[in-house]
Amino acid sequence: MKDMSYKAVMGRKNEIMKAAVGIDYAEMEYGKIGFDYEALMGKIPYSFEEIRQILGESKVGNTPLFELKNLTKLVRSVSEKGKGARVFVKDESANCSGSFKDRRAALSVHHAKKLGYKGAISATSGNYGAAVASQASQKGIKSIVVQEVFDSKKVGQPEILEKGRKCEAFNSEVVQLTAGPELFYVFLKLLEETGYFNSSLYSPYGIAGVETLGYEIALEIMEREGRFPDAVVVTHAGGGNLTGTARGLIRAGAKSTKVIGASVNLKGLHMASDEDFNKKSFTTGHTGFGIPFVTLPDRSDVPRNAARALRYMDRYVTVNQGEVFYVTQALAVLEGLERGPAGNTSLAAALSIAREMDEDQIIVVQETEYTGAGKHPTAQLTFAKKNGIEIKRGNPIEEVPGKSIIIPETFGQINAKEIDMNKLKRSYVKNAVANVEISELGREDIEFLAKECRLTEAEVETILSELSKL
Repeated sequence: MKDMSYKAVMGRKNEIMKAAVGIDYAEMEYGKIGFDYEALMGKIPYSFEEIRQILGESKVGNTPLFELKNLTKLVRSVSEKGKGARVFVKDESANCSGSFKDRRAALSVHHAKKLGYKGAISATSGNYGAAVASQASQKGIKSIVVQEVFDSKKVGQPEILEKGRKCEAFNSEVVQLTAGPELFYVFLKLLEETGYFNSSLYSPYGIAGVETLGYEIALEIMEREGRFPDAVVVTHAGGGNLTGTARGLIRAGAKSTKVIGASVNLKGLHMASDEDFNKKSFTTGHTGFGIPFVTLPDRSDVPRNAARALRYMDRYVTVNQGEVFYVTQALAVLEGLERGPAGNTSLAAALSIAREMDEDQIIVVQETEYTGAGKHPTAQLTFAKKNGIEIKRGNPIEEVPGKSIIIPETFGQINAKEIDMNKLKRSYVKNAVANVEISELGREDIEFLAKECRLTEAEVETILSELSKL
């Protein structure tokens, strides 16, 4: 019998992951900190056309692209003359489980089935779990979804609870846990005990699936407008959404399209804190994931994360919770589309950014998600009130995460806040070299950091020189 204690299971992490994903990540590591990212993506044994075919056969992809004419008109009403870009949205709620994450799951579960795995496991708050469960049902294999749902008082968030029910509807076994370090332990333990495939959000299969989304956006806008979009706004959490979408845009030829990450501002709330767990009204697409995964991507459930947001991100902005709730209602009232909070995060950002763009330019919101009872603003705001959070109308700039949600009084109060990309890049470099001697880094390590952060090697060397003096 193997030792199943926390320490023993965590000590076997790499061994468990190698068996559960079928990739030896050590093969691609070099130097002191580098790894061959394109070699990792090259581990996918399918051509891009084969991937698109796999998704199509799995009821995923080729989702509608809508122009939001009424919201564009509203943007122009509060913009300077000649400003106010046309706003489009890719409606990913049309995928079989209701979100863009079906694209990640479809390829992952297809590969698990092909390799002979009897089941697939995912660790997720829910949308990806529902996607994996949906795909597993179609492929005739089992699935287990491990969720972090409750605080220590056994109070669960309505959105996450609803996602759990959705997973169960797809015949998945759902394991629900309290906030804390046990999630990864239970996940590893189940992978080892069942021998199931790790349908990780952060494997190359998951990222390649999302490439189809960026590819579709580029080609559809080109077909309709005769050019590629000027900007695409991507809800940013763990980085896979942005990485995959950007790679798809590049694959289609849209190399000059600006890729903008957007997250909900939850500054000050610790994501693993029992006390803070139920004080956030957004379970994904927020800064509690977004910023840590930008500055230290290799913190996921695989040894090397295939989501490398800094390689592709041109800008990073945040919006407040109240702004997203406001935009959710505006989308429903003005465009007749009721959609969930994740995509409305990037929509809120896009409506702000569109005001600074010329009116002949095009900005695309690259995803929506389904709306259910637990995702609806009413459920979220009611839950927030029960947790002592003040809900009021006013200026959202005064909102304090965990203490208040301030819903704008006017559309013009929606203003995305810029995150300093240079600070993020510096933080990435600092984290990457935290456990090595800077003086021992070779040229290949410098080259790796430059590619990771879209910096010149000279800029990397300047940052390293400054860090060595601390």
